[in-house]
Amino acid sequence: MNDLRPTERFSDRVADYVRYRPDYPRALVDWLHTLGVRPHWRVADVGAGTGISSKLFLDAGHPVTAVEPNAAMREAAMRWLGAESRFTVVDGRAEATGLADGSADLVTVAQAFHWFDREAVRAEFARVLSPHGLVVVFWNTRRLVGTPFLEGYERLLREYGIDYAGVAERYADDDSMARWFGAGYRGKASFAHGQKLDHDGLLGRTQSSSYMPRVGHPNHEPMLAALRSLFDATQDGGFIDFDYDTRVFAGRPDA
Repeated sequence: MNDLRPTERFSDRVADYVRYRPDYPRALVDWLHTLGVRPHWRVADVGAGTGISSKLFLDAGHPVTAVEPNAAMREAAMRWLGAESRFTVVDGRAEATGLADGSADLVTVAQAFHWFDREAVRAEFARVLSPHGLVVVFWNTRRLVGTPFLEGYERLLREYGIDYAGVAERYADDDSMARWFGAGYRGKASFAHGQKLDHDGLLGRTQSSSYMPRVGHPNHEPMLAALRSLFDATQDGGFIDFDYDTRVFAGRPDA
């Protein structure tokens, strides 16, 4: 994990991350309500990045504390959401959030769980959870097949990505998430989600990924040419559909 520099590797991609990363469906929050989550519950959004996941819960009425170790991302989150009185940002890691014991009713992790030390965060999340609280882990899984664009994009990432395979392999499957929660596992859900992107949007979305080559890397210019060709071959009316499944898992890891 240290070789992949999880707390640093997005520092030069914040602008693209803010503009082009997808949000999450409101249906996710509605599903959590069926598990007993209420809008007044205090959210600790761990690995909050630029605040995309924090905004989902702010919009649903929750007070949110974003925990993020990357300074550039914390600053971006404050610029976007700092005017909201229910939002605060703290400098902390998933394994050492700095939050008080029992201070969160809902610990949320979006698109970041694969960077964490899973044993260390189990103990830390259990510490900060209130007695009735839940941990919710979710991420957008890009669909790999189903359209010429999706299949071509996966080939492009494998050809030009710097450490794409290593990052992709870190994502947990359903069984490993159930094992991580253990006896406190409450369930899982999946929601279709997506973005409709023009070429500039596709380029920004691609460059927001930490495994894609930046300017000066020998793969950068060939990647740009391949992305342009893929877009031109698969666009419809000047846009492509970038499709995801938002996967969500909930429970109490201390049970």
